[in-house]
Amino acid sequence: MNSKQHETGGAGPQPCYVCGPTASGKSAHAVRLARDIGGEIVNADAFQLYRGLDVLTAAPTHDERCGVPHHLFGVIDPSSRIDAGGYLRLARPVIDAIHARGRTAVVVGGSGLYLKFLTHGPSPLPAGDPALRTELDARPLDELVARLRALDPDEAARTDLHNRRYVARALEICLLTGGRASALRDGWASRTREVAASLRGVWLRRTREDLHARIAARTARMLDDGAIDEVAALGDVSATCEKAIGLRQIRALLDGSIDRATCAERINAATRQYAKRQETWFRRETWLEPLDCG
Repeated sequence: MNSKQHETGGAGPQPCYVCGPTASGKSAHAVRLARDIGGEIVNADAFQLYRGLDVLTAAPTHDERCGVPHHLFGVIDPSSRIDAGGYLRLARPVIDAIHARGRTAVVVGGSGLYLKFLTHGPSPLPAGDPALRTELDARPLDELVARLRALDPDEAARTDLHNRRYVARALEICLLTGGRASALRDGWASRTREVAASLRGVWLRRTREDLHARIAARTARMLDDGAIDEVAALGDVSATCEKAIGLRQIRALLDGSIDRATCAERINAATRQYAKRQETWFRRETWLEPLDCG
């Protein structure tokens, strides 16, 4: 993305988005862009929000932060939970303040759902209801299909009626909202297309071999540069923070369950799997422009 591509028009200023899988080079690219357009960087990585985990989460280094304001890095205690809605409440006022100063927010990260909430807002579909789901699970599939056809024939016509989970979810939406799942989903899809037309961003794409080599190099650097000490110093962590790649593996290293080589390989394997899921996510976000980096 160059200095012209961040001009989006519309009702108000839009951030620039720099996305991509872990270890793809997002931080360095975002810094270059921010310097080019006079921007300020806003974190959209779920784990870089946590304090005391800069090395473990590959947060931007001191040198990378020099000369470019960085926001929402290390702002949450590791014992605190956060989700996409909580991130949106943190990020929106920060971005608004950046634009009020006449500057451009450069949002950088790889947490797809956090980015989706920021770009499109929360989905209007209701969260699952455990009690209702238990009730539906107790019913035979043909009864659920008949009920869905009666309440929402359009949704029934485009649902795989042999897939119990799909049928139950569609019926659950109808029952929880008192409306039609098809209307909610069609309205959300239409709004998503409208919003996407005003968005500008890139996702950094690398060959599988290049990305895997970068992941291995970053893991080795992380273990050498203080991630083990960071994990050793942690107290209780939230269920959200506990998902940070490397935390569980380094704890196993610290308690003697595994050796350092095994720790590194397990971190590499988990990171590669995560990167693959991220790439799948970003390919679906067609408003993001692929940027081949190697």
